[in-house]
Amino acid sequence: MYINKAKIIVLKIGSSNLVDGRGKLREKWLKSLVKDIKQLSKKGKKFVIVSSGAIALGQTYLKIKRRKSKLEMSQALAAIGQIHLSNVYRKIFEKNNIKIGQILISLDDTEQRRRAINAKRTFENLFKLNAIPIVNENDTTATSEIKYGDNDRLAARVAQIIGANVLINFSDVDGLYKSPNEKKIIREVNNIDKEIYSFVNKKKNSYGSGGMETKLQAAKICMNSGCFMAIANGNHMNPISRLIKNNICTWFLPKVSQLHARKKWIASSIGNNGKIYIDDGAIKALSNGKSLLPAGIIRIEGKFSKGDNILIVDNNGKDYARGLTSFSADEINKVRGLKSDQIEKVLGYPSKSEIVHRDDMVRV
Repeated sequence: MYINKAKIIVLKIGSSNLVDGRGKLREKWLKSLVKDIKQLSKKGKKFVIVSSGAIALGQTYLKIKRRKSKLEMSQALAAIGQIHLSNVYRKIFEKNNIKIGQILISLDDTEQRRRAINAKRTFENLFKLNAIPIVNENDTTATSEIKYGDNDRLAARVAQIIGANVLINFSDVDGLYKSPNEKKIIREVNNIDKEIYSFVNKKKNSYGSGGMETKLQAAKICMNSGCFMAIANGNHMNPISRLIKNNICTWFLPKVSQLHARKKWIASSIGNNGKIYIDDGAIKALSNGKSLLPAGIIRIEGKFSKGDNILIVDNNGKDYARGLTSFSADEINKVRGLKSDQIEKVLGYPSKSEIVHRDDMVRV
């Protein structure tokens, strides 16, 4: 079972899981989910929750009947409902001695590499604080042109950014059915082709903005980034425990490992934003699979920012590796040649110790 081996798990919770047909919160269900998370957290697993439900809770609070609203009205409903959604999560998680943090993400935050890296750092720091990130799209400011519009693809992008091993995409169905009339699910999918798309039921529920089609789009993102994804019925009590026990779902299997997908993306870059010249000691360290630290940096060339693709070259200018820098050019100029424990004192704020992490580096 892929869940048992996973270190980082993203849970996408649909509106139909969180809110019943009358628009009321399914509090008992949420409590059972939190119990599942607490049990698995004790085994060292990290969780991220991408939660729908803000607009539905906003409608309930304002006593507005369910209907498809225009974008501007949906944004207002989300602004109201998001407060209630956050309070619900805080109250229930707090009773289980679990801390949470809220992250609102826009499309640009995941599509622009620099901003994606900043988002990744926020997730990592929340993990260090033993807090579970609760994620939703920043509906209140997003426009239709720069908006996911569904949490399926948002959850997949989050999984990709943080290097999650598994995305559990909870819905109100057991998985991808072979036909609407035949309640037999496809157990595993290795490739999303025309046949798989032919099984899609276009019908959406009353609250959700997505459907099976957006779930398949999310699965594509996961499969290409080394992450397993399950479409499973989240409406049952203790949904994660049930999934682990019965394995009733559709699993989408990754085509490549996470590391291979990441490094393939780095290696395929054509240009670069700058160069980092390193000494022989650093060359030896990198040859042994180490990350690039400031001590081995001689000088830099070019103007670049955190997350940019740069070349790592030896003292003679010969290309050695390509990678994503965790520091800007200005920051590297301040810390180059120093030991890692001196970085914070020089920069004046806490930072990573690796200029380029080994997982963000490819030999050329």
